[in-house]
Amino acid sequence: MVTLSAPNAQDCVALAEIELCGELMIAAADAIEDRLSSDRIDEVLNVGTDTAAEPAPTIPRQARHRG
Repeated sequence: MVTLSAPNAQDCVALAEIELCGELMIAAADAIEDRLSSDRIDEVLNVGTDTAAEPAPTIPRQARHRG
């Protein structure tokens, strides 16, 4: 029998990392150029100089959609 536990901090971090990798793969697949620029990567990952305007979500998108 397998006992499922509540997600811990490591699970949440792993899910967030998987989501970010997925977002980068989608952006790379949609890109016209051969490689994503550093600016485009920052945009996809929601990082950069103006992070105060729109903070990155702390909960992975998949976790938010699970009711």
